[in-house]
Amino acid sequence: MTGPLAGGWLAQSEPVIPDFGEGSDCVVENRLFCPDWVSDNWSDVLQPALVEHIELTLIAVAVGFVLSLVAALLTHRYRLLERPFGTFSAIVYTIPSLALFQLLVPVTGLTVTTVEVALVGYTLLILYRNILEGLRSAPPEVLEAARGMGLTRAQVLWRIELPLAVPATMAGLRVAVVSTIALATVAALVIPKGLGYPIFLALREAFNTEILVAGALAVGLALVADALLVLAERALTPWSRARRTA
Repeated sequence: MTGPLAGGWLAQSEPVIPDFGEGSDCVVENRLFCPDWVSDNWSDVLQPALVEHIELTLIAVAVGFVLSLVAALLTHRYRLLERPFGTFSAIVYTIPSLALFQLLVPVTGLTVTTVEVALVGYTLLILYRNILEGLRSAPPEVLEAARGMGLTRAQVLWRIELPLAVPATMAGLRVAVVSTIALATVAALVIPKGLGYPIFLALREAFNTEILVAGALAVGLALVADALLVLAERALTPWSRARRTA
């Protein structure tokens, strides 16, 4: 393999092979699941990879959310900016992840920066569109009544438009978080971090347990993150619960 990713984990001629545990019949026979291997390698292999995966996801989503919020607020105020922002985020979103890594590596190297720039880029389209649609969801009669009460543009934004934009924003966050968790797995091609790292190493050795457990952790992380965001949305929008129970 040649090119910018020639130093990636799948291209290394002498990869670091994890200790699969000698003396265990389950490991030696490479059965589908070996609980002893999981308990022996949780603190050294699986837990660090899980923590790294969470860190990669949180950084990417946080940066992407701030950028998308600023862009949506500017677009909401100046509609001429909608096409440039929308076009840029759409173009980035259409680039395959491996191709984007290839484009970034010559500039930022085989670093966490390369991974984070790519992950942030994939969150922009989802978050930007959802936040913008949420800001525009306020009924015209409500906005007119607010202005009639003497509220300034800033007050209308903080008291009416932003609160009403919470459901659409949280929906975008849920999609962005889950997709980022999935994409962060591929980041192990560039850096030895996240749950993709043990998966790729195990794929080279066809070790079933590590593939299964690391993959299950990624799926579980996505499900837990989505559930937490659902709870956060319910806490931030009490009027929605009142409307459903009415």
